Amino acid sequence: MVTVAHPQAPPSTVADPSAPRITGTTRHIGPNWYAAVMGTAIIASAGATLPVRVPGLRTACTAVWALALLMLAVLVAARTLHWIHHRDQARAHLLDPAVAPFYGCLSMALLAVGGGALIVGEDWIGTGAAVALDAVLFTAGTLIGLAAAVAIPYLMVVKHRVEPGQASPVWLLPLVAPMVSAALGPLLVPHLPAGQARETLLFACFAMFGLSLLATLVMLPMIFARLIAGGPFPLALTPTLFLVLGPLGQSTTAANKFADTAAAGVVPAPYDQGFAVFAVLYGVPVMGFALLWLALAGAMVIRARRRGMGFAMTWWAFTFPVGTCVTGAEGLGKHTGLAVYDWLAITLYALLVTAWAVALTHTLRGTLNGKLLAAPRRARPGPSPVTGRTT
Repeated sequence: MVTVAHPQAPPSTVADPSAPRITGTTRHIGPNWYAAVMGTAIIASAGATLPVRVPGLRTACTAVWALALLMLAVLVAARTLHWIHHRDQARAHLLDPAVAPFYGCLSMALLAVGGGALIVGEDWIGTGAAVALDAVLFTAGTLIGLAAAVAIPYLMVVKHRVEPGQASPVWLLPLVAPMVSAALGPLLVPHLPAGQARETLLFACFAMFGLSLLATLVMLPMIFARLIAGGPFPLALTPTLFLVLGPLGQSTTAANKFADTAAAGVVPAPYDQGFAVFAVLYGVPVMGFALLWLALAGAMVIRARRRGMGFAMTWWAFTFPVGTCVTGAEGLGKHTGLAVYDWLAITLYALLVTAWAVALTHTLRGTLNGKLLAAPRRARPGPSPVTGRTT
């Protein structure tokens, strides 16, 4: 993402100018680009489950899911070329504490597209193909997400040079990836053999829910303290405040999915009723905090915009995190029966679609004119920071 300083490759490792042109265009495509896939896929998943019937909406959502699938395929190919032809840059990304957390986006992109296959994609490719596609993407996304949840914090401890004042919502990305698995895993439960297999997957998702939630609770105070003590983020980084909505909305969504799955007889009593109670008792207060944070982050973005904040890839933070709040509100509307949550989901979805359209338009424009494929500019003046420890 063109959000912060990316480490520059030393002269001896710059890509061979005789290499094919297409490999050169992939040099500065970092893992942050997967956020565009996530933001597109959530449009389809959230729109298909809205508590209103709009003619043509499901077909439109299926088309958007197909676009997300295409974007994922293109980005996986581009990132493969990146690792093959620009390993120096790929290693530099891993040693940069501002870039490394975006490896969580790969996991979430795979999971979001896979979940969309079962929610809307089956309309076009059939249930069997949708289940197979989701099974592959869910497995890959979950494994990558769990690995990132361990590897990225490990690198931050032993390789990165991080100061307390550098805490950023970006740090949440590898930690929230298992929560996405927790929210989307229940979609596969009905397609497993009845009994142990279904129950095991459901409780595995519940375990990932706890893993991600507790890790997020450790990180959030650092982010809030940085904001209070350090003041506003640089203009280009201000949209990353919306990333905090991700674990809040996704955990609420997951809790509601657990209740839906448990109600289908996957787990014995009284756990089936326990999941239903937990969905409401957890989801209502967390959604309340999400709305508070949405208001705070929105005010900070308006302030930054008035001070000249232009488009950057950070604008994709306005999509997927807000989408998780849409699906969280949808679930709460279903389990509480309160119309206020239905209207909240509809309102947030309108905001989501607007943000997605703006981000997608600017991203396409920046890709076609080459600006987003060029070396990123530093978000603040001064020499390039040393981001990797030497001892």
